[in-house]
Amino acid sequence: MLERVAVVEARTHFHGVLEALSTLGGLRERLERSRLVVVKPNFVSTTRALAATPLDATRAVLEVITKYYRGEVILAEGPALGDLHEALRNFGYLELKEHYNVEFVDLNKDDYEEFAVWGSSLEKNVKVRVARTILESDFVISVTRPKTHDTVVVTLSIKNVVVGAILKGYKHLIHQGYPAINLTIAYLATRMMPALAVIDGLEGMEGEGPVRGDPIRLGVTVASYNPVCADAAITKLMGFNPRNVGYLYYLERWGWGSLNGFEVVGLGDWERKAIAFKPHSTYERQLNWKVPEEVLRRVEEELAEEGVIRK
Repeated sequence: MLERVAVVEARTHFHGVLEALSTLGGLRERLERSRLVVVKPNFVSTTRALAATPLDATRAVLEVITKYYRGEVILAEGPALGDLHEALRNFGYLELKEHYNVEFVDLNKDDYEEFAVWGSSLEKNVKVRVARTILESDFVISVTRPKTHDTVVVTLSIKNVVVGAILKGYKHLIHQGYPAINLTIAYLATRMMPALAVIDGLEGMEGEGPVRGDPIRLGVTVASYNPVCADAAITKLMGFNPRNVGYLYYLERWGWGSLNGFEVVGLGDWERKAIAFKPHSTYERQLNWKVPEEVLRRVEEELAEEGVIRK
């Protein structure tokens, strides 16, 4: 059976997310089985609102999930620059505690597990620390906006969780060249894949993302229980080929989702909503992420032993 991806028109951040989750359906049953629910917004910048998840998008997620989940919801993020409390204050997130049973967790100060990832020689010889809160949650909800990126073409629901979960001081270690970083993001995603992807595309970022780009109105919200499919759908709506995004290519190859074979519910003519985002100025160089086939075979043999590859 094909994975479902909800694509709906968004008039506002709040109502776009509400409609996407309603159209997707099935949330109550999943939440009732969950022990630890984590909502992961994106605060790659603690000062520039366009680079961050809009407050109303996160508010809409909390509005829906707290109808079915009675426990404390963890809102977790680990900014690359700046302090989490600074971001919460600047973007208005502190007020959420007045309305919802939510606790803020700074992933940069979290307990951690260590993972070996790929260095520039394409050997697994770099070690990074990953926040235990994300690893131990059985229901992570990634809430972000679509943005172009300076290294991996686009940053969406999967990268939001993966890089946000790497502790400060270790995030930069995954930047070992285009081939290595795409392998690393895909691999770490298999260890902390979001249970629900919510991409608020009312207004995205094009050009020099993920921080210094320009606003672009896409006018849609995307949601899915398969983040690979959700990210593929929004990548197409941004005017890019998802198979040119290395980490998405690998995740499809390893059996974690399809970049084309999914069922879209909501907008029947969803692909007509596509708007060509201006890519980052390094876009052409970013496409040089593919590794030699003999190296990839070796990598995948190792990953098969770890149980990462599903097919």
